[in-house]
Amino acid sequence: MLILAIDTSWKHGSLALARGDAASFELLETASLTGGAFSAELVPQIAAVLARRNLHKHEIDGFAAVSGPGSFTGLRVGLAAIKGLVEVLKKPIATVSVLEALAIASGVSGRVFAALDAQRGEVFLGEYDVQSGTQARSLQTGSLFTREAFLAALPVGATVVTPDASIAALAPAGTTVVQIKRPGADTIARIGLRKILAGQTVSAEDLDANYVRRSDAEIFSKSSS
Repeated sequence: MLILAIDTSWKHGSLALARGDAASFELLETASLTGGAFSAELVPQIAAVLARRNLHKHEIDGFAAVSGPGSFTGLRVGLAAIKGLVEVLKKPIATVSVLEALAIASGVSGRVFAALDAQRGEVFLGEYDVQSGTQARSLQTGSLFTREAFLAALPVGATVVTPDASIAALAPAGTTVVQIKRPGADTIARIGLRKILAGQTVSAEDLDANYVRRSDAEIFSKSSS
């Protein structure tokens, strides 16, 4: 199965082309996307990645899309591109949360709190039960917390996984902190492949982002009215 994964959830985006099945996974190509230029770069980069492998878009068997949390504009660009491709190709889509990917990529099994610095004194937080380091069952949907509420949400002895030094430094004494590199589209492709094979897919009509926070335009228009 040939999978195309796209992550436009933060300032540095990426896409990955991979092939695999229930017993194997092969990363074929990756490409970086420049923040602020996703709308201009994404489609040409997809075409370039396919061309380097002498593949055609009709050979793609499924898509893995990061659904958030993250940049409002970035997520919209990535999901719009996948919706456009799926309307033509009629292939399955698996959505992957960045927090879910963090929990899985941590290598920790059991109860894990995945956290991202959301800026503005806030934290994106999700709680997962990670099984065998390959899949994560959501115990709490990713939510936006103030830093004070984030600290209050952590039980004694919690394991927190984050790519952000600011969050690692914020974690209270007694917390186990696992600081890892933020997962890229290669990790999203691996998780997405597993979900598609398990039938955990969404339709193009139902594909939507978990923005968690409203766009700046909405926030500022509300505050000025």
